Amino acid sequence: MTQKQTTLPRHKTNRPTVSDQVLRKFTSYSVRRTASVIYADINRSLKHLGLRMISFSVLTMVARNPHIRQANLAEALGMERPNLVAIVNELQNVGWVIRIPDPTDRRAYGLRITTAGRNVLSKATAEANAHEAKVTQHLDDDERQILIRALKKIEDATKQGG
Repeated sequence: MTQKQTTLPRHKTNRPTVSDQVLRKFTSYSVRRTASVIYADINRSLKHLGLRMISFSVLTMVARNPHIRQANLAEALGMERPNLVAIVNELQNVGWVIRIPDPTDRRAYGLRITTAGRNVLSKATAEANAHEAKVTQHLDDDERQILIRALKKIEDATKQGG
């Protein structure tokens, strides 16, 4: 027996505006909201290069730290190792990084950026710098530095449990 699915008629309704002001007093809420907007925007900026903010971050760190082990990279980026492995796999599949066996530990691999990876990283860095300028355009240099220091203090205090 088949049941007929019914839907309510669609009427344009004027939905009341809902304010999140009651939550804005919480730093964690404001940081998450801001980060969501910024991440979505930078991901749009990097998409045409085949990157997202996280893959850009991984590629940047590999370029700056030749032969870095995946475990060290995950720790430096504050990521779970399985999540990093998936991103490294993506970057390796497109030919932007390679895994090199660690001569001191057969189980470990170091990561190295390829020439193609350097080329895309150069373009992505220009995009990230332009995005950074756009995001912080209403802050002067002092305000930007204060914001970065304040966020780092919050991060460090939270990691330490206090």
